[in-house]
Formats: sequence, C-alpha cells, structure tokens
Amino acid sequence: MNAPARPGASPVFATLGCRLNAYETEAMTRLAAEAGLGGDVVVVNTCAVTAEAVRKARQEIRRLSRENPGARVVVTGCAAQIEPETFAAMPEVAHVLGNAEKMAPASWARLSADTADTPRIMVDDIMSVRETASHLIDGFGTRARAYVQVQNGCDHRCTFCIIPYGRGNSRSVPAGVVVEQVARLVDRGFAEVVLTGVDMTSWGADLPGQPRLGDLVRRLLRLVPGLARLRISSIDSIEADPALMEAIASEPRLMPHLHLSLQHGDDLILKRMKRRHLRDDAIRFCQEVRRLRPDIALGADIIAGFPTETEAAFGNSLALVEECGLSFLHVFPFSPRKGTPAARMPQLPGTEIRARAARLRAAGAAALARHLDAAVGTSAAVLTESPDMGRTPQFTPVRLPGGGAPVGAILDLAITGHDGTRLIAAN
Repeated sequence: MNAPARPGASPVFATLGCRLNAYETEAMTRLAAEAGLGGDVVVVNTCAVTAEAVRKARQEIRRLSRENPGARVVVTGCAAQIEPETFAAMPEVAHVLGNAEKMAPASWARLSADTADTPRIMVDDIMSVRETASHLIDGFGTRARAYVQVQNGCDHRCTFCIIPYGRGNSRSVPAGVVVEQVARLVDRGFAEVVLTGVDMTSWGADLPGQPRLGDLVRRLLRLVPGLARLRISSIDSIEADPALMEAIASEPRLMPHLHLSLQHGDDLILKRMKRRHLRDDAIRFCQEVRRLRPDIALGADIIAGFPTETEAAFGNSLALVEECGLSFLHVFPFSPRKGTPAARMPQLPGTEIRARAARLRAAGAAALARHLDAAVGTSAAVLTESPDMGRTPQFTPVRLPGGGAPVGAILDLAITGHDGTRLIAAN
C-alpha cells in the first residue's frame, strides 16, 4: 500500500509488465529527482502485451489516484505509447508520456514546471526513434544481480504481438557502452550481470559492421575479466549466431540457462503467428545446445489457445515440452490484442483456452519436477539473493541453509532435496 503523496517527498512509481519496464522505471526515478519532482506526482509505467495488461493498467491508475489524493498522475510505458488518448481521457490522469519521452530529461523538466502550456499528451512516433537510452543508469537489481539493457524495440511483426508499436524498431546499445557499464557494475561488487532487451538476438543489426549477440557476449567476457557470471535473457533460438553457440559451449562464466521464445509447437500455428522457425528447428536447437553444454537448463514461452488451434495442434505444443527438454515454462493463455492480425482470426472459446493453458502448466510443473529431481545429490555454485534464497547457474531457485548467508556471495552447496518449486541446500 502506498502512502498519500506528500510535498517534498519523492514521486510514487508503479511498474507493470516486463523486466525492461522495471529497468526504465529505475532510470525515471533518477530523471524525476534531477528535475525536482516531488511527492505530489504518481508515475505509472504500463504494459500493453495483452488486453488484460491494459485493463490492469487502468485499474492500477485508479487505485493509486485514490491512495494518493491530490497527486498528479503521469502514465507512461507501452500502453500509453499505443493508446495515449485512452489514458488521457481518464479523469485521474494529468499527463501521458511516450516510451521515448519518458527517457528524456526535457520531458521531466516540463512536468516539473507544470505550466499552462505543459502538454497533456507527450507521445511522438516511436518508429522514428533510432537510439536507446541505456546510458541513463548502470543497471538495476538486487545487490547480487544487475540487469543491463543492450537492446530495445523489435523489427518483427508476429501476428499476436503489439509490442513493436509500443517499443519501436530494433535499436542496439554499442558494445563499448555495454562493456563500460558492466565494468562499473563489477567494480561496485555485482557478481552477476544479465543482458536484457526486447529482441535480444537482433542486437547489433543496426550498428556499424553488424556484429551479433555472440560477439557482444565474447567481448564482455574478454574485456571484463572480473565478471563472475553473465546471463542473457530471452532469445529467439532461430537467430542464435555461431559466436553465441561457441560462447555457450566454451565460456564457463556464461551461465548454462536460456529462455526461448518458442510460442508454439505446431508448424501451421507458427506460420499463422508469423514466427521465423518451425517445430523441428526448435527441437534441433535444443538438442544442439544441450550437446554443446550438457548442464544447460532451458525455459520457453508458449501460448495456449491461439486462434484456429486444433486439439492436435495443441498436442504438438504439449509434446514440445518433453521433446525440447524444457525445465521452465511460461504459459500465456491467448488474449486477442486490438490492432493485431491475430485479433481478427477465428477465436477459440475462452473456456477452451483456459483449459489448455492449465494442461500446459501441468506439463510445465512435471518438467520442473524432473529438473529438480535430477539436481538432488549434486553440488552447485549458488549465488545468494537474500539470506535464505539463491540461484544455481541454471537459475534454479535454492532455499539456503541457516538463513544467514551474505547477499551476493557465490557458495558451493550440496543439494539435498526440493519442495516442488525450489531446491533445498545444505552446507
């Protein structure tokens, strides 16, 4: 519960959606402080990935307005970028800020001045943006792990996805900037850095010489020798480049965990999604990456109930969990997003979508149980995130013994059991 807004205090920030939004909220808190905004301002950083996400954004705006009487509510993020008029029409909202504008110091200066000519809507064409403002912060996270934005936007147009219209086209942070940021984080004591973005495997396509994500990973590990652990966030497996595969095979500081944007296991549905891979491509990639790095753990996003999905097509997604050897599953019940081609396709009944999502989640729970079972009786280098919780190199959560572990330490621990969702360690 947020306290009522107070003059002289800091603005209230609320973040919905992805890790990148959380990263950008961290930057906005600093921009707002530099502009002199006080506790009479509430900022809501919205998500637009589904219609439900937009509904939750409106709900959060109303709640925060009630809890902070008299505050000016500023709405930003992907939903604000895509539907600025929707949010400007809400009586609780004072200003709507686009995704590019929220990272610009000038926008926060205008909000701080709050004169009669301060626009209610400050949202320009996101497709015209050519840079990403990763330089504003040196990463964020716990004292154990920091996240560094290396890429923003997406050039692909999957039929179910609205995000390119909220984030714009793909744009990359130059490798030198990323190396400098990671080096500063290591100097500040972070043991692990996670590279993040909207479409990670497109990194470099807009930079001179068109380097690939694998080039960035290898450069980071070479030029920042003090970095103990490097992770990369969700990738599109069909775009994994040879240098990335080589790094996975040969770089022990690159953690053995990948989260894959697979989305479905049926070729016809994948084509209707306008994905760039087929079922066999996904299976082949998972087999190859496991050959290169036998200890790797794989996760994936899968959508249940996409328009026209038959029971047989859904069965192909269910089977993919085992055929790809997935350990972690993010299941998304299909939700039509206005403005996308998939919203105009023949829809499945909501009851069927929910039932299939439940079956996929059950398959995911069984896959996780197999992964946890296999770890019992082994030892692991666990990075502590709190006094009683940490994660293995495979990003598997671990309950720590004793509850007094120093945050940010890497401890060699024996894995003695699990509780169905996380491992249990002993000294």
